[in-house]
Amino acid sequence: MGMGEAADSADAREQSGARNREGSRARKNLVQSEVDQMVRTFEDFADPSQEWRRLFSELLGTFFLVLVAGGGGMMSQAFPNTISRTAAVVAPGLMVLAVILFMGKVSGAHLNPAVSIAFAIRGDFPWSRVPGYVVVQLAGAALAAWFLKAVVHVSASYGSNYPASGFSAWDAFLMETVLTLGLVSVILGTASGAQNLGIVGAFGVGAYIALAGLWGSPISGASMNPARTFGPDLVGRDFSQYWVYVAGPLTGAVLAVGIAFVLRGPGGGRAGSGAAQGALYTEVQKPDDA
Repeated sequence: MGMGEAADSADAREQSGARNREGSRARKNLVQSEVDQMVRTFEDFADPSQEWRRLFSELLGTFFLVLVAGGGGMMSQAFPNTISRTAAVVAPGLMVLAVILFMGKVSGAHLNPAVSIAFAIRGDFPWSRVPGYVVVQLAGAALAAWFLKAVVHVSASYGSNYPASGFSAWDAFLMETVLTLGLVSVILGTASGAQNLGIVGAFGVGAYIALAGLWGSPISGASMNPARTFGPDLVGRDFSQYWVYVAGPLTGAVLAVGIAFVLRGPGGGRAGSGAAQGALYTEVQKPDDA
């Protein structure tokens, strides 16, 4: 090898080494940036003053859900033959999809006391925050029912859920239990680190609500949500069958937590806690778990 070739080879090695060092520095800078972002995020997580944002998020989200879910029945009464059953049961699924996408990172977008309790039992959500979530979910549902009654001018009872004629409260209870079992299973599954679906899980949840309504609503109304039924019942002053829409969803939620344990083991990991609590003040019981 001549002197010129040797020099060229040395220059090539030097250039290669420089590129490698530059790439290494870039990777280190990227890692440091991610670490800094994580530190800032956890500083936000640890700020209890953000709780009002989460509660307002749950109130607003539940308001929009009941506005659509209860509004379908009330609008059908006010304007006969304008809203089909298919449209009425698909609309809440689309609304939940939209709510999760636009504010799921704030509060977790539970919109449902059964979901909040399921996340708490699973270990993904602090029990101390469950009462606040449940209260604002019920309040959001009641505000939506009052709004609908004021605007549509029909009884809020038309927007509630009742066992179908010819079917007993027990039939409706069993239907609500099974439907909520499926809903909460989808929510817990898409929130877990095993699936790692992130925001895409919103499509699974929305699709399940629509599909469950399509086949289950004729018997029980496919509420799957004590808050969704509470609002119209409160404004319509008829709690005669409300126990069905509390006991059924809560029973289904508890069963779903048990199934989640069988499928994926205990909860409390980073992914499930993040999905349950949003991106403000997340408490992780098992930070080493996905």
